Amino acid sequence: MHYTLFIRCLAEFIGTAIMVALGNGSVANVELKGTKGYHGGWVLIGFGYGIGVMIPALMFATISGAQINPAMTIAQAVVGNFPWAEVLPYVIAQTLGAIVGQLTVVLAYKPYYDKTTDAEAILGTFSTIDAADSKLNGFLNEFIGTFLLVLGAVFMTADKLDPRADFLGLGFLVMCLVVSFGGPTGPALNPARDIGPRLLHALWPFKYKGSSQFEYSWVPIVAPIAGAIAATVLYQAFL
Repeated sequence: MHYTLFIRCLAEFIGTAIMVALGNGSVANVELKGTKGYHGGWVLIGFGYGIGVMIPALMFATISGAQINPAMTIAQAVVGNFPWAEVLPYVIAQTLGAIVGQLTVVLAYKPYYDKTTDAEAILGTFSTIDAADSKLNGFLNEFIGTFLLVLGAVFMTADKLDPRADFLGLGFLVMCLVVSFGGPTGPALNPARDIGPRLLHALWPFKYKGSSQFEYSWVPIVAPIAGAIAATVLYQAFL
């Protein structure tokens, strides 16, 4: 069945919102003072993001492709598998969805944001952080992680009558990537997942706010796009 661009963008909006809500919700549960999961560890965040990607993928794979990631959308357009005319609407829907998804986290965890005095921990529940004070390290981390994510995604979902069949594997891949490559920056692996919540962080009146680190924000935008394009181009060599 062919869906209109509006319906497909709506699916991308809702799917990205769910992904960010579940993923960053797990970060908030671990990082914010007083929550049930406080100091629960990085593996808990890995589960949150792995399942957070898998659920909207299962919901919307047959409607919009469940790209829920501007890096994937742009990379598919670069190799001719997605129309350039639809890239901007998809990216806007994904970014707005990320903002709404993050807003649900802020509303749900507001009492714990109020208790948390560590401004960097608060920012970490929104977006990636330049933990090593090295944009080069952050760029490499985001590039490698997104390359592996997209390469795995395109191979696992290629030439399938029902692309939902392999999104369970995709969920485990995301979980593994967060656990394996999450130490240096977060990671984002997705421009919308970083810039949308970062914009909300800049606007929200937290008591212990701190910097939104916009000087670093280009890294989780450019590096995932570059990594996704590299992975998609490599995949074409196997066709």
